[in-house]
Amino acid sequence: MTAPGASHAAYGQASRALGTPRSIEYQVFSRVTGRLRAAMAPDAPFPDLAAALWENQRLWTALMGDLARADNELPEALRGQLVSLGVFVLSHSRRVMTREAAPQPLLEINTAVMRGLRGEPAVAGAA
Repeated sequence: MTAPGASHAAYGQASRALGTPRSIEYQVFSRVTGRLRAAMAPDAPFPDLAAALWENQRLWTALMGDLARADNELPEALRGQLVSLGVFVLSHSRRVMTREAAPQPLLEINTAVMRGLRGEPAVAGAA
């Protein structure tokens, strides 16, 4: 096997070990959401919440960038809904940082996205 062929084969093995794009997205959302949930504990210091909010904002900013790409294969209506959620997440996060709002809606949104990534039906009344 040639050097480029060997690196290509190794990359293929690594990507299979990580999972599908959907499962990787789920893993990232799960990690960020877990950190947000932990930072929302009554005894958690505010800097932990600020760091979790920052990480969540970075996730949603990256997601919105991906959704805006012309080669994104999601249906246009779903892309629009997810971008709208992203705009809300960024706006609401700023309100949480200034202590004008509670972080719970952010947790609910991430959890709903995770359910969607797992292919679970939407829960009535949930974000």
